[in-house]
Amino acid sequence: MDTLTTGNNISMNAFDIFMVIAVGSMTGAGIGLVIGFVAKKQGNATSMMTRDEKILNFALVMICSGICSAGLALTFLV
Repeated sequence: MDTLTTGNNISMNAFDIFMVIAVGSMTGAGIGLVIGFVAKKQGNATSMMTRDEKILNFALVMICSGICSAGLALTFLV
């Protein structure tokens, strides 16, 4: 099965799905890192950051990536 068909009769292939995931992840990572930088929770080097700052930056990147991927999926795949 090469393509998927949604209820609105829009077909998508695996490339479309992977592209949404890739672009959403990169955009979300950028947004999360910028938020961490603006909030002064990001150091110049990873070794200079505390454990809490590393966890916060990781959480920001993951949450923003999920939100961007979900938004792109709703926009382009549905």
